[in-house]
Amino acid sequence: MPTNFDFLKTDPQFASFADTAEQAELVLPVSPASAAMMCRTALEFAVKWLYSVDKSLTMPYDKTLVTLMSSEDFRDLLPTGLFPKIDYIRKIGNNATHNSTGVTKDQAVLALENLHGFMNFIGYCYGVKYEEKPFDKTSATSNAWRTDSKDAFPPSRPISVPQPAIELDFEALLDENFPKREKLSARRAAQLKQGYTVKPMDFTEDQTRKAYIDVMLAGAGWQRDKNWVDEYKIKEMPNKSGYGVADYVLFGDDGLPLAVIEAKRTSVNVEKGRQQAVLYANFLEKKFGRRPVIFLTNGYETRIWNDKYYPERPASGIYSKRDLEKEFNK
Repeated sequence: MPTNFDFLKTDPQFASFADTAEQAELVLPVSPASAAMMCRTALEFAVKWLYSVDKSLTMPYDKTLVTLMSSEDFRDLLPTGLFPKIDYIRKIGNNATHNSTGVTKDQAVLALENLHGFMNFIGYCYGVKYEEKPFDKTSATSNAWRTDSKDAFPPSRPISVPQPAIELDFEALLDENFPKREKLSARRAAQLKQGYTVKPMDFTEDQTRKAYIDVMLAGAGWQRDKNWVDEYKIKEMPNKSGYGVADYVLFGDDGLPLAVIEAKRTSVNVEKGRQQAVLYANFLEKKFGRRPVIFLTNGYETRIWNDKYYPERPASGIYSKRDLEKEFNK
C-alpha cells in the first residue's frame, strides 16, 4: 500500500529509518498512540543517521534523542521553523509511551505530517534523486497496517499492533557512513545554498491548542480537569459582555492558580496576547488572592512573564507544577 514515505525507500541510504516511518503511517488507523511512538522512533533513527553522515555535527556527551536534537550544531543545521515540528514529534511520542489513551488521531496525524517534513528536508539535502512530495493527509488517514495477506484487517477484528525496532546500532551506522561524510556534507551545503523554506502550518487558536499546547502540558505532567482547566471563564472584562475566556488556567494542589496561558495562532506573534493575559491575571488575583504567572505561546514559541516581579522572557515550554511552585517561592 502506498504511503507518504515511499520516496525514502527508493534511496538505499535511507534504509535505517524508511521502514519505521512507513509503519508509523500504516498503523495510524489502528492506534494513534502507536503511530506517535513510531514517529518518534523514526525521528530518532533519522537524527542518528544525520550524525553519521554530516561532518558538521559533533557528537554530544550523550546519545539520547533530546541531547542529539538540542546540540547547537544540530539546530544550526536545520532551516528556520523545522525544529519546533520535530520537537513536537519527540514530545508526542514520549506522551504516547506514558499514556496511550492520551494521544488523539489529529495529534498523531500532525506528528506524521511533521515527520514527513523532516524526511523531505533530509531527502532534499542528501538524496540522490530528490523530488518534493507534499503530504497527503487523506492517504495517511485511510491507510491500514496489513500482514503479508493482501486483505486489510476488518475493523472488528482484534489486531496485534506491530512495534518498530526500538534500537539502532548507532556505532555500526557511524562506522558504515564515515567514508561518505565528506561527499554528503558537501551535497547538503550545495543544496542549502539554493535555499530551503519550511512551509508553516497556519492553525487557528483551537487547533494550536489541541496540537501543540496540549502536548506541552501533558509532557510537563499537568492533568486535564485536575490541575489543568480549559476555557476558564473570566469576569469583569472591558468588553460589551463583560466576560472573557482564558485558554488555560493551571492550579496548584492548594487550589490556587499557578499560571494562565494565552494561546495564539502559530502565524501570530505571541506578544499579541499580552494584554488579554494581563486582564485574566488581574481577575484571577482578585478572585483567589494570588497572581498567576503568565505564559504566552503560539505553539512554536513560548514566553513566561511574572509581570509583577520579572520581565517577560523566552521559555522552552510550559513549566511543570513543581517548577511553577519554585517561581512563587522566589
